[in-house]
Amino acid sequence: MSDADAEPAAPRTPDGDGGPEPDSGTPGPAGPAPLGVPREPTGDAGVDAGLLRLADADHLATDGHTEVYEDVHRGLRDALTALDARPGPPAPPGPYAQGS
Repeated sequence: MSDADAEPAAPRTPDGDGGPEPDSGTPGPAGPAPLGVPREPTGDAGVDAGLLRLADADHLATDGHTEVYEDVHRGLRDALTALDARPGPPAPPGPYAQGS
């Protein structure tokens, strides 16, 4: 028998015996997968940017989600703060605003 007819060596298992790895019966962890949650534009540029940023979490392992969520939370908090800073319409006069 020549070297060309020889079978390739079996891959070595962690215990080093060269035999097949035992099947644990449970599948391994799945990779990141999009959740399929629809994201509809709101019309507010800051909020819409946050929604787009959430899509980044679809491609990250779970331990990477925290950074995305914190970033989006910061952006939404800034958008709400900006709403408070805008001057609104004047408040209607109260019942005691008129002279007696």
